[in-house]
Amino acid sequence: MEANLSARALETLLGAWRGDGGSAYRALADRIRLLILDGRIPVDTRLPAERDLAERLGLSRTTVTAAYRELREQRMLRSIRGSGSVARLPGAPAVLPVPPAADYIDFSKAALPALPWLADVARDAVEDLPAHLGDSGFDPIGIPQLREAIAERYTARGLPTDPEQVMVTLGAQHAIALLSRALVGRGDRALIEAPTYPHAYEALRAAGARLVTVATSPRDGGPDGFGAGDEAGDLVRAMGHANPVAAYLMPDFHNPTGRSLGAESRERVLDAAARQGTVVIADETTAELDIDRGLALHPLAAYGPAVMVGSVGKTVWGGIRVGWIRADRPLIRRLLAVRSPGDLGTPILEQLIVARLLARMDDILDLRREQLRAGRDHLERRLADAFPGWHVPHVDGGIATWVGLGAPVSSQLALAARTQGLIVAAGPRFGIDGAFERFLRLPICYDAESTDAAVQALARAWGSLARTPVPDQSVLAAVV
Repeated sequence: MEANLSARALETLLGAWRGDGGSAYRALADRIRLLILDGRIPVDTRLPAERDLAERLGLSRTTVTAAYRELREQRMLRSIRGSGSVARLPGAPAVLPVPPAADYIDFSKAALPALPWLADVARDAVEDLPAHLGDSGFDPIGIPQLREAIAERYTARGLPTDPEQVMVTLGAQHAIALLSRALVGRGDRALIEAPTYPHAYEALRAAGARLVTVATSPRDGGPDGFGAGDEAGDLVRAMGHANPVAAYLMPDFHNPTGRSLGAESRERVLDAAARQGTVVIADETTAELDIDRGLALHPLAAYGPAVMVGSVGKTVWGGIRVGWIRADRPLIRRLLAVRSPGDLGTPILEQLIVARLLARMDDILDLRREQLRAGRDHLERRLADAFPGWHVPHVDGGIATWVGLGAPVSSQLALAARTQGLIVAAGPRFGIDGAFERFLRLPICYDAESTDAAVQALARAWGSLARTPVPDQSVLAAVV
């Protein structure tokens, strides 16, 4: 089913797209192209009519027509008789426009490489498989040994948990989508942090939620930082004013900012949520990736009522699509009913692999801590040398840092970086309605060679922007 994007909504997403000099139609086409590549304009979305967009942007219709024509030639739009122009993605070569002799680096994915012993664990897990071949293999809740292992892990971290409080899912994103469908009705309000994990707010929107945002930022947000003063207080006030049915939070090593909520803040937020009847969904996919935080914190639900979401996508490997939900038994039963029309369960063999891995989680985290420490420190040094004017927060865990660029040029920089062989997600990918043009998320989980190549590509892209002065900004800059 195609969605419609109004001229007003597209204007907001475009932000400050006009450069000084050059063709207006080409600048417009480039920005729409980036919005499609970044996912901010989903595939199959119908763009506004040329006349409507021209009027909204104060352009001639000829300019918009030329921009749409260029996008069709790039296979980023397709024309449907009677339906106008619809966003599309061409094949990989068009999505990754890098010089033919260069390899591209995908910094849009903040993910560690697979565990070095993962293949050995997978082979061992096959030996456990025969015990499960006597039934259909369709498992919508999770095999007992994995649910027990997840419960034991929570208990060891300070949150007593029974296996009946656990549902195994197809990764954390699947868990968030299930919870969104179970908790949110069309028109209900849902609270999110801003910036936040893009696929989470997309899942809430798909369930019909009206999103209410609360600002968050790194601990040392720098000159462009915002919201760091009393985030817990802002969350409490937002719950009181908006009365949301659900709140999606990342309390530990937030993606993309890296910040963590302290124990007192967790208690305040959960007390407010309980008074309002707001169900708090805590995304813990990065919660155990502690480098040197020096602060012992329990899972959020140890401080009050909360639904926990976890996975092994960041700790083990993104190719192991196993996640879980920890919730009260009535909600688990409700989630089972919501799940049955959409999928038939989590693959048994992958569950057996994860059950074995959870027994070695301390070893896994020791390895990841050293990898992330090395990646963070190397990235910080390289960015300090190449971009002395940028603000690079020093994160103490997680997978990324939220870099302040000093100017609202994130989308322009991301587009320029593609021509230099680097894919990076622009700051607005982590917000709604085009915000965060002053920020760029950079992962800390790549090896030194990849990081060096990425920083070199960013430097070339940044240099190309310096030759094109950034225009004065309007309301968007003030909001950011």
